[in-house]
Amino acid sequence: MLLRTASLFAALILFASDSFALQNVPLEQRVTELKESVAANGAKLQKYQWTETATTLVKGETRKTEQFLCQYGPDGKVQKTLQGTPPAPPEEPHGLRGKIVAKKVGEMKDYGERLKSLIGEYVPPSQDSIQTVFQAGNATTFSTPGGIPSVILNNYYKSGDKVTFDFDPSTKQIRSFTVNTYLDNPKSDVVILTVSFATLPDGSNHVASTDLQAESKEIEIKSENTDYHIVTK
Repeated sequence: MLLRTASLFAALILFASDSFALQNVPLEQRVTELKESVAANGAKLQKYQWTETATTLVKGETRKTEQFLCQYGPDGKVQKTLQGTPPAPPEEPHGLRGKIVAKKVGEMKDYGERLKSLIGEYVPPSQDSIQTVFQAGNATTFSTPGGIPSVILNNYYKSGDKVTFDFDPSTKQIRSFTVNTYLDNPKSDVVILTVSFATLPDGSNHVASTDLQAESKEIEIKSENTDYHIVTK
């Protein structure tokens, strides 16, 4: 009984030591691992196509669902092609009311396009941006209660924004990351994006789903990426 207890105690000490070693990593090393992971997966995913299903909700009500065929372009950014025939726009009322409705529709469309452009600066993450933030002294690291290291990057794309990466130290891959940013005003136009990752059979780490919330407009856009397959370019 004493021998079994001693063995268990020794195993616990070894586990704790390994966990501490994984967590107690210098910031520069953790940032380097993060950049290497982004670069390696970006290279692997160049050969893939996949389907993104995006659902837009306004005040909790589903307004539209779209599917896109996606793949990486030469510039390293994801290129999306809308699949299927877009639905015909609803008939707008005439007169003054019609003008008011058309103005609101145009404003919402413009807002949506600006949101997409903004999020494109964060997804997929950029190793160059990560390095720039680190060199500017705007990166920190800490471990969650579960022992998962996180890397926090402040002023990643906009002044005052924040990107938090949850990084698996054993696989050297991103598990998820959260973006806290804004369109125009950092107080009244807050945008929050949560990104979850999954792993393909060849070990590639990819964005599996996203949840975008634009609080001022009560807009939420959820997306899921499926059907990853290799294509010949």
